[in-house]
Amino acid sequence: MTLSLTIALLTAAGVYLILQRGMIRIILGFILLSHAANLFLFAAGNAARRDAPIGADGLAGAADPLPQAFVLTAIVIAFAITMLMSALAVTSETGDDTEDEG
Repeated sequence: MTLSLTIALLTAAGVYLILQRGMIRIILGFILLSHAANLFLFAAGNAARRDAPIGADGLAGAADPLPQAFVLTAIVIAFAITMLMSALAVTSETGDDTEDEG
């Protein structure tokens, strides 16, 4: 229950920040959404909801590496996209303000 509430809170805060105007807020919103996705992938890979593999009588208590590999891959991809977005925010020639001056 606590994990699902944490995922929902991170998702709601991430969507709220992505809908803001500033590029830094959009980047922070993306970071929150990526953390929510990582928690969701990790929660979906819970071994308590699956049966043991066929022929693995002695390995029934072993950890499944697949959800951990998914989360690790998602962390690396989110970090790369965050760095790309940060570089684009720094090197952009115009400001991120869309209001008319005058």
